This record gives sequence, C-alpha cells and structure tokens, in this order.
Amino acid sequence: MQQNLKIELLGKLVTEKNISSQISLRNKSHIYETISNEETILNLKVEEGWEIDRTYSKTIKIKKKKPLDQFFEDRVWTLFAKFGFTILNKDRFFNLPYDKTNDSLTQQIDVFAKDKETIILVECRTAIQNKRGDFKKELEATSGKIQGLINSVRSLFPDEKLKFKYILATHNFSINENDIARLENINGIHFDESNIEYYYELISQLGNAAKYQLLGSLFYGQDIPELENKVPAVRGEMGGHTYYAFSIEPGKLLKMGYVLHRNKANINMMPTYQRLIKKQRLKEIKTFIDEKKGYFPNSIVISIDTNKKDLQFDRANTQVQSTISDVGILHLPRKYRSAYIIDGQHRLYGYADSIYKDKNTIPVVAFINLDRSEQVRIFMEINENQKAVSKNLRLTLNSDLLWTSTFYTDQQKAMYSRIAITLGEDRKSALFDKISIGEDKKIITSEAIVNALNKTNFFGKVSKNKIEKLGTFFKGNIDDGYNSLSNFLLKSFTYLEENLEDEWSNKESILLINKGVSSIIRVLSDICDHISLNHSIINSDNYFSKTKHFLDAIILFYVNLDDEIKEDLRKTYGQGGDLKYWRTLQKFIRDTYDEFKPIGLDEYLQKEKREFNEEAFKIIREIEQFLNKDFEKKLESKFGTQWFSKGIPLPIQKKSTELALEKNYRKEDGENDSSPWDCLHLIDYREIARKNWPDLFEKEYTLPPEKKISGGSEAKTKWFEKLNTLRNKNFHSYSVVKDEIEYLRELKSFLIK
Repeated sequence: MQQNLKIELLGKLVTEKNISSQISLRNKSHIYETISNEETILNLKVEEGWEIDRTYSKTIKIKKKKPLDQFFEDRVWTLFAKFGFTILNKDRFFNLPYDKTNDSLTQQIDVFAKDKETIILVECRTAIQNKRGDFKKELEATSGKIQGLINSVRSLFPDEKLKFKYILATHNFSINENDIARLENINGIHFDESNIEYYYELISQLGNAAKYQLLGSLFYGQDIPELENKVPAVRGEMGGHTYYAFSIEPGKLLKMGYVLHRNKANINMMPTYQRLIKKQRLKEIKTFIDEKKGYFPNSIVISIDTNKKDLQFDRANTQVQSTISDVGILHLPRKYRSAYIIDGQHRLYGYADSIYKDKNTIPVVAFINLDRSEQVRIFMEINENQKAVSKNLRLTLNSDLLWTSTFYTDQQKAMYSRIAITLGEDRKSALFDKISIGEDKKIITSEAIVNALNKTNFFGKVSKNKIEKLGTFFKGNIDDGYNSLSNFLLKSFTYLEENLEDEWSNKESILLINKGVSSIIRVLSDICDHISLNHSIINSDNYFSKTKHFLDAIILFYVNLDDEIKEDLRKTYGQGGDLKYWRTLQKFIRDTYDEFKPIGLDEYLQKEKREFNEEAFKIIREIEQFLNKDFEKKLESKFGTQWFSKGIPLPIQKKSTELALEKNYRKEDGENDSSPWDCLHLIDYREIARKNWPDLFEKEYTLPPEKKISGGSEAKTKWFEKLNTLRNKNFHSYSVVKDEIEYLRELKSFLIK
C-alpha cells in the first residue's frame, strides 16, 4: 500500500479520545442542519421531510429522522465503541483496498472497529419490514476480497498481531443456511438486531466484562493472550463424571467463561438455559463484596469445553492414599468460551467491576465436556425449587432436556416445546418475535402453543414406553417428526400472514392472541385428519398443498368477521373461550366445505344451543320469588291484613284459591298446605300491578326505556308477557338464544337490586 493512501486511510479513523463525542452524535435518532431563516429555503427543506428544531435570530436548526440504514449502522458502530474498541471509522465512507496491484479497487466498510488484538469488519443490511434475505451475490463477492481487505489492514498496523472477524449485521432479514455456510467460509458470522440488542443489554448489565461474552462468540476456541491458566485443584468422580474443584480469581474466569443465555441472540447454540443477568442483582452483589467484604462459600458450577487429550492435570507427588481423589495442578484452557457457566453467573459477574476481582478467589466445581443437555439437567436440578424459573422458561428448557429421552411421553413434550420455539424464533416464521420464549414477554405464550399441540393428532397417542397410535407427523422418529411438523406449521402460518396482512399489523388483532393461534393449530390438525381419510399423504408439503383449500375458508372468516362475533370471541375466557374459538373456526370451514366433518362439532353446536337454558331457568325462578315477596310487602303496606282481598283482582283470587284447594287435596302426608298467594301464575302479577299501578308499582316496575311511553299500565307492563312467554317454554326441547338470556339478565339486574 502506498504511503499516501495509508496516511489518507488512517485519517479516516477516529481514535479513543474522540470516540465519546462520536457516540453522542450516533446515538441521536435524528440528523441536524443549520440553515438561514429565509422562508423559501425552509419551505424546500420541509418538503424534503425536515422539521424545525430551534429558531435563532438569523438561522434555524432543522432535523430529520435518520434513514433506517444509517440508524442501524450508527447503532452497530456505537455498540463496538461501548465495547471498548479504540479505533473506528470516522464516517460512512470508509473504503479499504482489496487488490494489492490496484489501490483504486476498494470495498466500503460500514463499521471498522479495532482494539489491541482484534479487527472487526461489519457490513450492515436493513429492510423496512421482516423479509427473507438472499446474500449469495455479495457474500461470494466478499469471499474474493476478504484476504485483500485483511492485507490492507495489516499494512495500516504492521507491527501488531491482530485477529480478524467479518460480521454481516442485518435488521429485519432472515438468513438462509447457504448464506451461513458462505459466511463460515470467509471466517464470518451473522448478527441480527436480536444479537445487537442482546449485547447492548449485556453491556448495561456487565460493563467491561461483557466484552468477553462478545469475544467468546466471535473467536470461540482461539487463544486468550497472557491468561495465567494454572490452578491448584482436586480431581474426583461424581455421578459418572470427572470433576475438578479449585479456587480461581474471578477476573480469570470472566475471560474464559461464557453464559448460555436463553435468548434469541444465542439461538444457534441450542440448547441454552440461563436467564439474562439482572443489573440490580449485580449491584447488590458488588456492594456486598466491596463494602461489606462479603463472600460466597458455595461453588460456581462450570463445564470446561476442551479436548481431553489437551487437558493437563499435573498430579502432585504427595497424595492421600485413603481417598480416590487426586491433588495436583490443573491447566485450564487458555481460550475464549472454554468454560460454560452452569450455575453462579450473578456471583461471578458481580465481581466484574469489584476491587476484589483479582484479589479474591472463588470456589469452582468444573466438569469436563458435559453434553449440553446434561448442563441443562444440572441447571434445572439446582434451580428446581426457585420461583425465578418461570413456566415459559421450563417449557423452553424441556425442548433440550427431554429431546434424547427414551420415553415417548418425554419426546412429545420436547417436540412441542421446540415447535413453540421455532414458531417464535425462526425469522421465516409468521409468528417471529410474537411468542414468549424463555423469559421474553410477548403477546402469545409458549404455554398456549404447547397446550394446543397437546390437543392435536400431530404426534398421535403415546404412553411412556409405547406408541399407541401413530400421529400425522410422528412415525416413531422425533427428528423426522419435528422437521415435518415445523415445516407444515411454518408454511401454514405464512400463508395466513400473506393473505391477512391487516390482522398481522393490527395491535388489536383477534387472531394474534393465545386462543386465536391455539385454535388455528388445533383446526390445522383437524384438516390434516380430514385429508388423511381421503388421500395418501407422504410428507408435510403434500399436507400443506391440500390444506390451502381449507385455509382459504379461515382467511375468509377473518376478512368478514363482524364486530359482534369478534367481541364475543375475545371476551369469552378460560377453557370455554378456547373451545368456543376453535369450534367457531371448525363450523365456518364446514359451512364453506360440506365434506369437512370434524369429530364432536355437531354435539358441541347442539349443546351450545342449550347452554343458556339452565341460567334462564334460574333467573326466571329468582324473579318469581322476588315478585312474590315484593308484591306482598307493597300490598300489605297499603291494605294491611286485608291486602289479599283488597289488592288482588277477584278473578285471580278465585283461580288461585281453587288451585290451592286442589293442591292441598292432593298433597302427601307431612307436606305443608299451599296458600292462594303461593298459587299465582307469573302473568297474574301483571294484573295485580295494573290494579295498583300508580301508587304502588309504577315507579319501581316501569323499565327505564319505557318511562316516557304512552299507554299507561297496559303499555308499561308488557314486559310481564315476554317474561311469561319465556317462563312457559319447554326448556327440554327449546334453546334459549343469546338475545333472550341477555334480556333476562338485564331484567333481573333492574328488578333485584
């Protein structure tokens, strides 16, 4: 590289003393300009999207929201600045030569970051909305340039031994497996916005120590220079595993340690299990250590990731003969991400900014090369009784913990948990970032997904040691079953998303709620069952192609959904609400396609028709009992002891007296006598009210909407007739409809205070 070009490139880099001011600018969500206060200039700027920020005597400061690509680049740049990289590109126009024979051939670098040991080259790509990415062309181009770019950087810093990493950072892009392979071929890695946000949060929690989590991801397996790695240790056996017990300075373990956080940023390192570190808890631990000189006698549990042939343990000359344990010097791996923290992350990272980071030692129990599922199992056992392990997190961990179980019931749990994770974390999923995974809080819970899958025929029926009945997608192999089922569900929900854009963009969506997504999963199983009866299906693609026919009916249902049904589905809660939503979808599909006949739908609809009968009978009985007591009280208040003879119309007196005599004649021994007042019919109360209307009943027995209608007591007591009609229905053969039960509820609320 020519000396002039080298000087020019170095001039386009910002060094440590100027980085803080750059962070301040790049953290802003707007870009700013100062213009003269001429009206014509201002109007032109406003048309371009600028707005006034401040007005001065001769100038105006204007601002405009940063374009998404610039905002994302600035956010990535700021992340590496916060991580402590001391040299970064000054602006968005940093171009590195990649051809040593022609310095004019250059590659624009969005983010260039350097510290004493590391060079990071970042390319940023953004999309306005979530979409599937295809980076084949640019990654293949980068493949031909990457070595030239590295050579240029080495020319800029010839006296330093530097590690290099290329990062493709994306916002709102998924990335396919072929592009992941292309990245690996150029020693590259993919970061999406989830990774970026994860590291921002980690910096806020851990401060400087967070950089080792980043370096562990970027340079897994590479050496950590100058790490003193020898510790006195005891070697023993426990639970079939070799372990080492030793004490180490927290500062050393921080460098080699890595925490498998249950987070979308670590999705490619499944299974993961740790909850994200809590900042307040770290502060409390640091205060406990520094100010109160506190300590933690319980051991941090780790798994050392290393080749056993490379693990060195120098057995001491002096041993205790009566024990199977050995004493010696353990040589820890001097590598990034070589120690996974199974338990004790808060205790360890509480030392990150402590004055005792390199002055204290902490006890450690280290297993060697524990299988990730075994790490999860140990974590679960340690935290078995801790409230902090939420139900969603436990469901998530089950996908890893139970996957290799020999019991079919465990495999089923693992399968459904992993399906929930895939639907929520796969960028190709229509439900991406909408499902609570681990301890993330989203609009749909993973518990709801798992519960819905448990009610389907996707997995069939299994007992602990036996497959009772094969499922739609499970034929005995859990991996094949997962691949088929996840493929089918991803395609089905994508099809719905593409045709129901309003539901996916609406914050008040009736579909994107627990019972909405659950019901769709269940009805998809019903559709597959129907297809299985009529077709020979061999894979999930066949199922999906034949399912679209029925998905169109679901799409039509949501497009034409009126507000009344929408509110009814939304406000019906509990298991009854879930059942109602699912059966409603089934019914609509059947109304559209006669051949679709899911088991149990007819019985449910018949039962639903009569669901209000019991409540209606109870309300009418309560109203009758109320009228009996209230009318007697009012009549007695006016007529005293002669209230029956004076207040009741004569025809009703005669009829009720005859009925009482007949009942008493037919009564069994021991039964109480019936009085004429107890033998009134419901409609009789209307005539009693009309006879005594103005002074006894008008005020309290006129319905609010009828207070101003004409027609006197005749018109204002018509509601007795409607009530009597419902009273006389045969509820064994008649089904009370929704309008009728609502009328009865309102009437009861009006009468019985």
